[in-house]
Amino acid sequence: MKRSIRDLDVQGKTVLVRVDYNVPLDNEGRVADATRIEATLPTINYLREHGAKTVLMAHFGRPRGKADPKYSLKPVAEELRRQSGIEVPLAPDCVGPDVGRMVTSLQPGQVLLLENVRFHPEEEKNDPAFSQQLASLGDLYVNDAFGAAHRAHASTAGVTEYLPSAAGFLMHKELEVLGGILENPKRPFVAIVGGAKVSSKLGVLESMLKRVDRLLIGGGMANTFLKARGLEVGKSLLEPDLVETAADLDRRAREKGVTLLLPEDVIVAVKVAEGAVSDVVDASAVPPDRAIVDIGPKARAAYAKALEGAGTVLWNGPMGVFEIPDFAEGTRAVAQALADSDATTVIGGGESVAAVEQLGLADQMTHISTGGGASLELLEGRELPGVAALDEA
Repeated sequence: MKRSIRDLDVQGKTVLVRVDYNVPLDNEGRVADATRIEATLPTINYLREHGAKTVLMAHFGRPRGKADPKYSLKPVAEELRRQSGIEVPLAPDCVGPDVGRMVTSLQPGQVLLLENVRFHPEEEKNDPAFSQQLASLGDLYVNDAFGAAHRAHASTAGVTEYLPSAAGFLMHKELEVLGGILENPKRPFVAIVGGAKVSSKLGVLESMLKRVDRLLIGGGMANTFLKARGLEVGKSLLEPDLVETAADLDRRAREKGVTLLLPEDVIVAVKVAEGAVSDVVDASAVPPDRAIVDIGPKARAAYAKALEGAGTVLWNGPMGVFEIPDFAEGTRAVAQALADSDATTVIGGGESVAAVEQLGLADQMTHISTGGGASLELLEGRELPGVAALDEA
């Protein structure tokens, strides 16, 4: 188990905290979704209440190692002020004499946000000299950026070579919940895996096959599985080179006694676009000139039934082309079934998170992961460099 922020004596110390503030902006350049910022407040508030001087490090976008005003953390600093109700100055850089002076003048309880660490190419190279420069700003290091924990960068891994380190509250909860459902889930354990491609979720499918009692597949990736079962999928998104792989996963599920559910009916459309004419057809009768865009009503009912009595449910990826409202019904039905369930419900991955939030069902889920790529890698059973680097409890 990794050391937690509660195990550190932070009184009067300068604590360097890595956060994940890579958030979307609206057309006005303001933060459009503050979930990731809100998620770090327990750690920030704890440090303030315990008399620490808090220095926040974050990346934003892909500035490719050069200072670029388009990728400044200015809008994030403003949103953080709104969320926390305290003054949070933004440093002009993340290293250098000016930044050093700002850090030195911090008083206990105060918070400073450093400018985008990715303005320096050394960040993504995990350069030791740059890691040491960052580490020189603090006495202790806390990683609360689960969403960036799958990267071995200077601010997520390198700094731990030079400072005592621990996991923040957000990081700790993610590891506890996601790690817990992998190691010791309440059964029956059901995984719902959706999204466009089998290729992007192959690791998760492999990992889930070893652990779950039921595996429900939706989204574009279901087409590759339908094809593997000998069905035609018309003009649907398909990964022909993974049909064999899907057939192999299907066969191994049968051998293990894992129920692998594919949609028995689907919504098909002439084109994948808003306002396109769509019909419900049996999965074995997809017309050659149509594309599958969602799971059908029979499939929705079957998936809801498969979730009945579950002990743990993990959901990663939408059931259809969720961004088009007409093709969002399958995703909506799954979200509702999870909201109504007594199971431990864990939502991992960007689009599923967006779905439950848009539908106003987020507070009815047990845990919503902020991780994206990091959640996927953890669920694949891979070690995350940003986690591995932290001190053990």
